Amino acid sequence: MQERGTNRLKWAFVGPTLLFLLAFNLFPLVWSIVLGFRNGELVGGESRFIGGANYARVFTDPRFAEAIRLTARFVGLAVLLELLLGFTLALALQRDWKGKSAVLTTLLVPMMLSPAVVGLFWNLILNGNYGILNQFLGAFGLPTPQWTTDRDWKFTSILLVDLWMWTPFMLLISLAALNAIPKSLYEAAEIDRASTLTVFRRITLPMVAPLLGLAVLLRATDALKQFDLVMAITGPNDSKTQTLSTLLYQVVFRDGKVGLGASFACVVLVAVIAVATLFTRYMERLKGQPS
Repeated sequence: MQERGTNRLKWAFVGPTLLFLLAFNLFPLVWSIVLGFRNGELVGGESRFIGGANYARVFTDPRFAEAIRLTARFVGLAVLLELLLGFTLALALQRDWKGKSAVLTTLLVPMMLSPAVVGLFWNLILNGNYGILNQFLGAFGLPTPQWTTDRDWKFTSILLVDLWMWTPFMLLISLAALNAIPKSLYEAAEIDRASTLTVFRRITLPMVAPLLGLAVLLRATDALKQFDLVMAITGPNDSKTQTLSTLLYQVVFRDGKVGLGASFACVVLVAVIAVATLFTRYMERLKGQPS
């Protein structure tokens, strides 16, 4: 009897949370999948079942293929450069020195800001006519590109802003990984007179690899959904910066195709899950390797 009362008490605490998760996570997901098989319109029109017609349109739409290529290019470049820059900065900040806390705090500020606010902020900085970046470059006699209007510079602009915003995230994870390495390993390597390169290759990299892998996983899945910066800097209709998420926005809110947009969303979700699964398996494999 007492055990039954305890179980009821547990469900009384856990039940509302489970209902909340089901209502705000599971139901929208299931409803999006259902909409993907219907021809729903944003305004008016009768919604009816059309089978896999929406998915057939997704994979035959040239815009989707171009968005896939651009998103993959963006994810690859952004995550790789952020990892290299963040890890390099972490190595420089690993030792204690005067003013380290102030510098570290300043470096971490960008990732704490709202992406939409950052996009609007950088849209002003990158403006080709009155932006402060071109004023600075012009003062030194350097070229002043039209960052947000020149077709050759739009993608670079989005990439640079993303690097500025999310390199601190890689820095923070890298610094935590470096500080978690036992000092005794370095002391033993020093006694054995191991070279700096050997210590880095045999101790530092293997020890930080799991956390760096987690950081790459989180950034890759987030970069796959890039939306805020593109919307704020170049807009959703520019083919040079149209990611999967901005294409989805265009399909739903400009074309009014809710069913087609839902199928786009499901495809993006599958892509994110696939990337997450690959990284998770890699991390498990890395964890199982002998050091």
